[in-house]
Amino acid sequence: MNDGNGATYNSATYGSNVGIQADAVHNSNVYFVHPDASPHEKYRVGVRLLEDGVPSRAREMISDALAHDYDSAEVRFHWVLSMLSARTYHDLSAEEIKRLHYVSGLLRNYAQDEWKDALRVTFDLLAVLSAPSGETAPVLKQLHDLPPRQHDAILRHLDLMLTGGLKDELWAESLERAAAERFDNDRAGRTWAYFEPDPIGARAVPPRPVSAEAAAARAALPVRVALFVVGGAALGALALIADPLRAVVALLVALGAGGTAARCGLQWWGRDDGPGPAAGAGVPHPRHPAPDENGFTGNVRHEFDHYFSVRTPYGFTSEEWLAHTAEVRADLAAEIAYLYREKRVPVKRVTWLIRYLAEDARNRHNEGTLFDQHHQGRTSAGVKVLTVVALAALGGTALYTFGTAASGAAQPRALWAFLALLGTAWSGQASAFLWLKVRRERYRVARETQEYEDQLTARQVAHERWKARLEMTRPSELEMETWLTCDKTLFVDEALRHHRLRWRDLIAYTILVVPVARSRRGRVRGGPWRYSHFTLRLFLFTRDGIREISSDFTFSDSTRRNEHRSNYRYDALSSVQVTENTSVGYDLELVLTNGPARQIRVKDADTQQLAADENAREISEISLDSAGFTHTFRLLEGVAADGKGWIERHSPDTPALFQTTG
Repeated sequence: MNDGNGATYNSATYGSNVGIQADAVHNSNVYFVHPDASPHEKYRVGVRLLEDGVPSRAREMISDALAHDYDSAEVRFHWVLSMLSARTYHDLSAEEIKRLHYVSGLLRNYAQDEWKDALRVTFDLLAVLSAPSGETAPVLKQLHDLPPRQHDAILRHLDLMLTGGLKDELWAESLERAAAERFDNDRAGRTWAYFEPDPIGARAVPPRPVSAEAAAARAALPVRVALFVVGGAALGALALIADPLRAVVALLVALGAGGTAARCGLQWWGRDDGPGPAAGAGVPHPRHPAPDENGFTGNVRHEFDHYFSVRTPYGFTSEEWLAHTAEVRADLAAEIAYLYREKRVPVKRVTWLIRYLAEDARNRHNEGTLFDQHHQGRTSAGVKVLTVVALAALGGTALYTFGTAASGAAQPRALWAFLALLGTAWSGQASAFLWLKVRRERYRVARETQEYEDQLTARQVAHERWKARLEMTRPSELEMETWLTCDKTLFVDEALRHHRLRWRDLIAYTILVVPVARSRRGRVRGGPWRYSHFTLRLFLFTRDGIREISSDFTFSDSTRRNEHRSNYRYDALSSVQVTENTSVGYDLELVLTNGPARQIRVKDADTQQLAADENAREISEISLDSAGFTHTFRLLEGVAADGKGWIERHSPDTPALFQTTG
């Protein structure tokens, strides 16, 4: 399956996992807290973590703010929610229950406002958990009278706490909100951007430095020119002595022929046809990359083939365009592989540039300039003919001048004229060769510098354009968490209706979010992993046994497939084990007495390099907490240990433990 953005989604057999397909870690400071941050800043980050589905980390941040005397009804309200979010009463430690009791006694100390009302309602809800439905009416009215922000936060974060008849009273409202928010804010059109990695910066091939050979030619050129001037002057002087008129005519012809030969020869031999090993002083060039067809280079070539095939000019099929641009595509792929082949740079971070180059090639074809770079150094036939004629005229003039200098003269003058001609010819040829080499190198450096600046500027513009589009399109953590919560709510409702259960029929329930094989994943720095394709695995605990329902979801549009249902008794679950492998991830293994062990991939390995301020263990715990692993494991572990006796310990008839006093 293709998600519309170049990522292929491959399903696997039930209970198996093939691993992730791509990583995207967004360099956001949304959860970053400076060590010297104020309690207010820490509290605000804690609230954001709570809203984004990371309650364990939120507890730490808000508790830190409280420890520094940042206290109010608002702070205490969010601290209580962080304590209760994604947990049941049985998940709380004795110390945590004691602290909740302590906070309930602080209500009288806070000034009357909406936050104090919300805090009181929260404790009132906890106090009537085991009360008959008729006795819950007053507190439900208080809940409905709260402002939407506090009302919605209580319903969301006390989701696992509010069970039984109380949950029945609130469930219709939760469903209505989930159905309304499930596709809000263009979910289908924006989710893809969350799983796109931050694009790596624009690069271009810099100009190669002046070669050692050209530097040596530049150093030797003055000596050769001096010899040429001396030899030419001597030959001209001898000719002037012998016949001034003929010597002046020869000099004028020589100047004209020499200037023409220099100008045309520079166009013919003084320009670089393109990068080559000899011109770059041994510097590697993108047209000659090291072979790596099965690694990064191979991936780059594959991406170029893909984007060239889908960005074809009018009148070309994909196959025709690929054949027509084979040389251009090979050069570009080699260049990108040369520029970005470094450790831990996935090809997906360079895809924006590959896509831009494919579009640029199509546009240049439409403008008729696609192959200009391959023909830019070719010299016309007219220039070549003119160069040959000028050189021939220059050679003939030199011989004519020699004849003039030697005619009618004594033997010593003829000998000196011959030596002057020989020296002029030798030094002239050497000077021309060295001069062309220097000019050729100067032209190459100027051309490559201009190409580098033009390419880098154009690519920087494309990079900023793509980066801006991602930032504008990418959903926030709150939006991602809200959409996921809606999926969970509607999935739970469908399971309850399928099994004809009401909330008062449940002892407990838990829902686990696990990655699907070959899914893409992304996170913000310091946040949990989220997956483009995931499985919701729901466990409903009733007096008759455990009902397990799972289904694969596509995050972008919430479509579902591969639904499975299982039912088993409490005593059929013999053990629950967790396997942690740094190179693979977390696996949850369920061992049933009447069947093979079932492995559930809870979290993939953190293969992406962490930022300097991130801790691998902390990120892993955040992801597990967000996935619902801690609560699920505790419930299943308790069932495996106690069997049917687990029901007695988790009776829904929990006594009222929270009483408000303010």
